[in-house]
Amino acid sequence: QDRLVESGGGSVQAGASLRLSCTGSGRLAGSNNMGWFRQAPGKAREFVASIIWPSLITYYSDSVEGRFTISRDDAKNTVYLQMNSLTPEDTAVYFCSINSRGRDLNTVSPSWQYWGQGTQVTVSS
Repeated sequence: QDRLVESGGGSVQAGASLRLSCTGSGRLAGSNNMGWFRQAPGKAREFVASIIWPSLITYYSDSVEGRFTISRDDAKNTVYLQMNSLTPEDTAVYFCSINSRGRDLNTVSPSWQYWGQGTQVTVSS
């Protein structure tokens, strides 16, 4: 089955850390450009971070640069998002995605073709 499955979300206090995971299966396993996005209630989906295969170049949005780290373990078909120093503004549903077109790698775009179901992150003050 071709799926992306996120996990690791939860409810935390401001200043805490969380690590999100996204595992691909079927045709969505293996070497791909991977990204994380988030969507807060009433807001548009926004780019968070991406990691490019095979260069491992990473991109981050300005709002998470220096606090979040994206990484990947291709042996496990998994991409991670380590989130530190969380603030209430980070509250959102977080989605992982695959960009097989190699374009628009640091922005929301139709080039991000495959999506997981999302995992909720809630940060309270």
